[in-house]
Amino acid sequence: MHNTMHTVRGIATALLTCFIWIGASLGAEPDWTDYTALLQQHVHAGVIAGIRLNQVDYPAIRHDPRFGDAIRQIAGFHLQQLRSREERMSFYINAYNLLAIKIVTDHWPVDSIKDAGSLFTTVWKKPAGTVGGQAVTLDQIEHHILRPMGDPRIHMAIVCASVSCPDLRPEAYTAAHLDAQLNDQARRFLANPGKGLRLESRHIRLSRIFNWFETDFRVYGGVRQFILKFRADLPTNYEIEPDLHYNWSLNYKEKLAP
Repeated sequence: MHNTMHTVRGIATALLTCFIWIGASLGAEPDWTDYTALLQQHVHAGVIAGIRLNQVDYPAIRHDPRFGDAIRQIAGFHLQQLRSREERMSFYINAYNLLAIKIVTDHWPVDSIKDAGSLFTTVWKKPAGTVGGQAVTLDQIEHHILRPMGDPRIHMAIVCASVSCPDLRPEAYTAAHLDAQLNDQARRFLANPGKGLRLESRHIRLSRIFNWFETDFRVYGGVRQFILKFRADLPTNYEIEPDLHYNWSLNYKEKLAP
């Protein structure tokens, strides 16, 4: 009996160890349910300066307890739990967008996120918040974490709280849906003539994003190949000009009283 019980305990211990190892190897991203609900309530389609976009209700987000919860969630998250490339990418896209919102709400009211910078330090290089127990800047997340992952679609997903940025998606990015979400973001941005892509006489006018980060699109064969992937209707012989005016005004419009 003693030997039997010893064997059973041994098997149980081995199984538990195995399950723990499997769980760790599979990784785990945060539960973004409340963050998604926050976005769905406070991000809505609208028009600013003649540009179609998703408007962000920063004053409402500022007072919504779910926002503080989301900020604390990324601040205290154990980054070693992110095992896959998709988990890391979706986590840091969400973190960037959350901290961009935080910068705006921390300095509210502002006309542009750039107003949160100073004469000597741009807003991108100022401490934005905490991720995984470490203070970070938006610059660090974008240039030192996300861009090195080698997927230029991230430029359609991270949102710098401005009119000409790609739209803030009204849901969190998740590893399971990341590829579809990034494809959808690219299609939507390139379908927006106000800030993504505008077809003019013999010219394809593009967001300046494609100029600032031109080298990132080489993995697709270049900017032209990238946009044709998501806009197959475009003429292939038009000149490409990444020179659309970039409007840095806040992607927020105060609601008028009824």
